Amino acid sequence: MMKTKVYRTVSGDTWDLIAYKVYGNEKYFHRLIRNNLNLIDVSIFPADIPVIIPEFVEELEQEIQESKLPPWKRGK
Repeated sequence: MMKTKVYRTVSGDTWDLIAYKVYGNEKYFHRLIRNNLNLIDVSIFPADIPVIIPEFVEELEQEIQESKLPPWKRGK
């Protein structure tokens, strides 16, 4: 069973900023939104709002490995 991670917002956080803080890349913000539909109307967070952080370690590891390859060898 996977442990659920929760991020507590800092005043001024946005979806893309939270994604950058927890995943190292803002492009994963959509994963956060999909797992926190109760917060979908929030653009700029106040402090101390719990945001559920879904894990997708295997995809991140693969992406990191592919990013180390020259462009012509990447799968995308």
